[in-house]
Amino acid sequence: MKKILFAASECVPFIKTGGLADVVGSLPKCLNKEYYDCRVVIPKYTKIAEKYSSQMEYVTNFYMDLNWRQQYVGIFKMEYEGITYYFIDNEEHFAGDQIYGGMPWDLEKFAFFSKAVLSILPIIDFRPDVIHCHDWQTGLIPVYLHERFQGNEFFRGIKSVMTIHNLKFQGIWDTATMKNITGLSDYYFTPDKMEYNKDGSYLKGGLVYADAITTVSKTYAEEIKTPFYGEGLDGLMRARAHDLRGIVNGIDYDVYNPETDSLIVQNYNAKNFRKEKQKNKTALQEELGLEIDPKVMMIGIVSRLTDQKGLDLIAYMMDEICQDAIQLVVLGTGDPKYENMFRHFAWKYDKKVSANIYYSNDLSHKIYASCDAFLMPSLFEPCGLSQLMALRYGTVPIVRETGGLKDTVEPYNEYEGTGTGFSFANYNAHEMLGTIRYAERIYYDKRREWNKIIDRAMAADFSWYRSALEYQELYDWLIGY
Repeated sequence: MKKILFAASECVPFIKTGGLADVVGSLPKCLNKEYYDCRVVIPKYTKIAEKYSSQMEYVTNFYMDLNWRQQYVGIFKMEYEGITYYFIDNEEHFAGDQIYGGMPWDLEKFAFFSKAVLSILPIIDFRPDVIHCHDWQTGLIPVYLHERFQGNEFFRGIKSVMTIHNLKFQGIWDTATMKNITGLSDYYFTPDKMEYNKDGSYLKGGLVYADAITTVSKTYAEEIKTPFYGEGLDGLMRARAHDLRGIVNGIDYDVYNPETDSLIVQNYNAKNFRKEKQKNKTALQEELGLEIDPKVMMIGIVSRLTDQKGLDLIAYMMDEICQDAIQLVVLGTGDPKYENMFRHFAWKYDKKVSANIYYSNDLSHKIYASCDAFLMPSLFEPCGLSQLMALRYGTVPIVRETGGLKDTVEPYNEYEGTGTGFSFANYNAHEMLGTIRYAERIYYDKRREWNKIIDRAMAADFSWYRSALEYQELYDWLIGY
């Protein structure tokens, strides 16, 4: 039995701020239980809902040195859906309403967490073959494994994998503070190790010392070897190209299933969507105060409202888009300039545009089920999950060809009758508008072709089981089976 330990700062269903939590919560369940004993360790945040924290069982506690003082480490555990979860308790670090407090507090919080993850292993009597670390918050685990745990027989030979979910976030701060917090010597703060433009980077440490590196799509794995996408680490990514692979994220096909989804008005499937899907559309039009018309093309956006998501392109073309025979439904929060831009257009075109500047899981499901198309013109997108959900619900994605969007949405080719969505290559507002209008033309003038695009979209498989096979192959390669 091969033993795998996932270490991360968040995990569904306990705590979530983004797609990282979905990966950590979904992937372990899909590994083959006959061959892999996969467990998960996350911090025990006081913010975790009572219905979960009340089921956690106290294991033990001890004190660990960090930052020149002894710190309390409590261990709790819980079985959930067949997986064992460990929770590391320390209220000084993990209390409060926010799981990320900003720098430099998060540096100490996750240095503590990284060291505690390794320190609890002999105590819980679990020696993993592979520790799978996610994002910068766990970047110190491969470093500590190399630096102070190698002397102990128990830890010798444990392999580590570092998964980059978004290279933009690296845990960067000045090296003096970082040395003080982590207890790492000058040896680790050189340009070939953790030094990053005279500062230090937790993620870089993890990428230098991990035995393998993965990221969340094949295209993004190539893109981060270039200066534009590499966030200052493109040289390191090229140097480690042999150990770097891209594995596309999946989504939970039980949660995102138009046939059984209890959050939508009308369930439907690949056979009956032609009749049933639009009932969701008219219900949503009524709910949001849009003009009720089952025939109008409805475009959805569910997103963080930030530059990364290509919203400057949308802002530039918004008046033009609103001249067309479409409705636009937006859900999300983020940069005030984009929040206000969408509010303005929802006021100006109140029967065509609905701006929902908050986050609601229920409304997101309704948008995936109701819209005809889903717009995602990202500047960069390591993987992206929204387009996978849109495909699953037969809502045709319109995307820019970058990262995971390029890997998961096959552009429509009207001559060959192939494709699951529409895409454009250059980060250009006119090119985006041209692609939206091309999609409108197919929707209105070639309805049978449009429905065939939906057939292919709903037949695509982006469930976690597909990705799990690639991760299993990676673990076997590392362990040497």
